Amino acid sequence: MNRVAAALDRIEAADRPEIWTSLRDRASVLAEAAAVDPALPLAGLVFAVKDNIDVYGLPTTAGAASYAYQPDADATAVARLRAAGAIVLGKTNLDQFATGLVGTRSPYGAVRNAWDPARISGGSSSGSAVAVALGLVDFALGTDTAGSGRVPAALNGIVGVKPTKGLVPVTGVVPACYSLDCVTVFARDLTLGRTVAELMEGVDPADPLSRSGETAPAAPARPRIAVPAASYLADLAPGWREAFAAAVSRFAATGAEIVEVDVAPLLEAASLLYDGAFVAERYAAVGAHLEKHADLIGTDLDPVVAGIVLGGKEKTAADWATDTARLAALSAAGRAALAGCDALLTPTTTWHPTLAEVAADPVGANARMGRFTNFANLLDYAALAVPAGFAGGLPFGVMLTGAAFTDRALADLARRFANPGIDLFVVGAHLTGQPLNVQLTAAGGTLVAATATAPNYALHVLDTVPPKPGLVRVGDGGCSIKGELWRLPADGFGAFVGALPSPMAIGRVTLIDATSVSGFLVEPAALENAPDISHLGGWRAYLAAPAGSAVTG
Repeated sequence: MNRVAAALDRIEAADRPEIWTSLRDRASVLAEAAAVDPALPLAGLVFAVKDNIDVYGLPTTAGAASYAYQPDADATAVARLRAAGAIVLGKTNLDQFATGLVGTRSPYGAVRNAWDPARISGGSSSGSAVAVALGLVDFALGTDTAGSGRVPAALNGIVGVKPTKGLVPVTGVVPACYSLDCVTVFARDLTLGRTVAELMEGVDPADPLSRSGETAPAAPARPRIAVPAASYLADLAPGWREAFAAAVSRFAATGAEIVEVDVAPLLEAASLLYDGAFVAERYAAVGAHLEKHADLIGTDLDPVVAGIVLGGKEKTAADWATDTARLAALSAAGRAALAGCDALLTPTTTWHPTLAEVAADPVGANARMGRFTNFANLLDYAALAVPAGFAGGLPFGVMLTGAAFTDRALADLARRFANPGIDLFVVGAHLTGQPLNVQLTAAGGTLVAATATAPNYALHVLDTVPPKPGLVRVGDGGCSIKGELWRLPADGFGAFVGALPSPMAIGRVTLIDATSVSGFLVEPAALENAPDISHLGGWRAYLAAPAGSAVTG
C-alpha cells in the first residue's frame, strides 16, 4: 500500500495534468490496494489505462467529453490485470478516438514528451506512454491500430508491446478500426511488459475476433533478421540512420544473421490504412457521433480527427473489395520478401518533431510517423518496440516485427539485444562436434565465428578425460592457434564458468584481429610434462595427425 501511496504522490508532484483525463480518488485506490492478495503476480503494481478502454467507476471519453459514458464493467483486459493484483490509478489522454500518432489531437491538451516538453509524445496512446516514462506508474495500457502502442514508446524511451491481433480481447474498447485494433502495454522493463501482455491473453466470448494460438517460445540460436534496404532509410531524422546502424550491429553481435530486404510491399500495404477503404471502419465506429455533434468540431471535437473519420463515409463497398484484394496480394508479397527470416528490424518511427512542427502541418507530420508501423495490423503481424539508445540527446527506438503468434520469439530477440551476451574463445573439447560442446549449447551459447589467436600463444596436450588442450600466452616465439568464438548470455556464462574444472581457467585472449575476449586458458602448473602441439596450429589438426607424430615435447 505504501508503494501505491507513493505513486499517487508522484502524480501530484509531476504537475503534468495533460497526461490524464480522470484520476481515481486516493481513498478508494488505497482501500483497493489494502485488499490485494500479496501472492498475486502483479500485487503492489500500479497502472494507467488509455481513455478508450473501459474502467468501471471512471468515464470513458475516447478523448472527447461529448462522447463520455460510464461503463458497466471493466474492459476484459483491465479486469484480468486487476484480478492479477494491479491497481488502476486513472485514465490517460490520447489522440481523439485513437486517430493519430502525434499525441496532440485532444481537447484535454497536447501531451508533452517525457524527455523534451517542446516535442511531441507520440500517439495516440500519448498519456499512457508518458506516465510510464516519467515513472508515475509501473505500466500502462494503450491501443494500437496504426502504431499507437509503439511510436510513443520509441519517443519516450520505453518498451511497447503490440501483441498478435486478437490475443488480447478488445471487449470494452472504443473501436478505432475494430478488425485491426489491439490492446498494448507500455513498460520500462521488457519482462514486465511481456508478463502483463500474457496475463491479458485468452479468448473472450464477448469478442468474436479474440483468438488463441501457439506462440513461438523462443527465437532460434542463430536467427535471421531482415532490415530494410538502405533506400528506405534515407530520410530518417539526422543521426537516426547512424543510430539504426549501431542497433543492427548490436543485433549482429548477438549472433543474428542480418539480411537486407525490399520492404516495398509492406510500405504499400501501410498506405492502405488511411488512404484506402479501411478508414471506413473509423466512420463506422464514431462517425455518427461526429455528425450529430458537428457544431463541436473545433472545440470538443478535433478538426483533423473529424476530417479523417468523416472521410471514411465516402468509401464504397467496391472500394473495400478492391482494397481487400490489393491487401491480399501485398500480404503474399510481404511474406515472400521476409521468407526465411525470423523478424524484421526497423526504426520504430522516422523522426521526432516538435509540437510547433506538428501544429504547422498536422496531417503531413503525422503521416511520417507511421511508415514502419502502419502495416502490422493490416497484415496480422506481432510487433515489439524497444529502446536502442539516443540520437541527438533524445531516445531512439527500434522495432521487431514478425508473423502472427511470434510474440514470445520477438521478446527473446529483444532480450538478447538488451543483453547481447559474453564472447568466449574455445580451442579444444568445446569446439563444434567435440565431446564438451554440448556444455556451451546448454548454456545458451551460439557460434559466432571460427577464428584464431594472435601469434603469441602455445597449445599443450593435457592429461585429462576427455583429452583437452591447454592454451597459454608465451609472447615472442608463439603461434596463432585456431579456435572458435562463442557467445553466451550472461547467466549462462556465469553458470558455465562456475562449473569449470581445474586446471582450466578463463582469462583474456587476444585474437588475430587484435580484439580481446574471454577465453580458455590453463593453469601454468598443468603444463609440466604436457606435450607442446603449437606448431600444428590447433586442436583439430592434432586429432587428425598420426598417433605419436604430432608432439614436440
